[in-house]
Amino acid sequence: MSTVSPTAIEDSLKQCMDPEVPLNIVEMGLIYGIDVTDNNDVNIKMTMTTQGCPLHETLVQDATRYVKKVPGVNNVKVDIVWDPPWSMEKMSEEAKTKIKNMGAGLNTPAPINYDTALPQGVGKLVKQEDGSMVLANEHDQGFMVNQAIVDFWKSCNGQRKVTELVELFAQQTGLQRKQVEKEVMQLLQQLRDGGLIAIAGQSNTPNVEFRK
Repeated sequence: MSTVSPTAIEDSLKQCMDPEVPLNIVEMGLIYGIDVTDNNDVNIKMTMTTQGCPLHETLVQDATRYVKKVPGVNNVKVDIVWDPPWSMEKMSEEAKTKIKNMGAGLNTPAPINYDTALPQGVGKLVKQEDGSMVLANEHDQGFMVNQAIVDFWKSCNGQRKVTELVELFAQQTGLQRKQVEKEVMQLLQQLRDGGLIAIAGQSNTPNVEFRK
């Protein structure tokens, strides 16, 4: 039986995207350890950017799925740890540069109005050969996403206010409304920056080039 290498596991995890920013969990510095046993069981130690992340379970499921894509892997266990606490210093230099460039967008659209905006999902959903999903805007810029983000994008039908989207997202994740309000606003802004959400009456020029 050939031994699965930690490098192969890490390479596969680079396809797993952080649900809050268009960066993968490896370059975000969320993976603290990869241990492969003699019988190819894989134990992952990873963290989250914040302990209150409502997509905690979704990210664990995504990480597990990508580890299992590596040929030869048997059982997978993902342990969430909080020590040492995550900070931006744990990000790769490339990831830090991407974040800096995102913040330097010159065509930053007006903030989304919580009470009146009616976000409409635009673009298309593309399923890759490996089973991963990509949302692509009209410029064919792609954003790798997980099922939770796809469901949220689909729920933006141009008829629901942000308050209703927050309520729906809370139901989908099983969390309290106040726990997901900030996440929803961040997600809306990121999808909008990528040209994947349009808001009537406001400029929706994409200013972020999401990774394909």
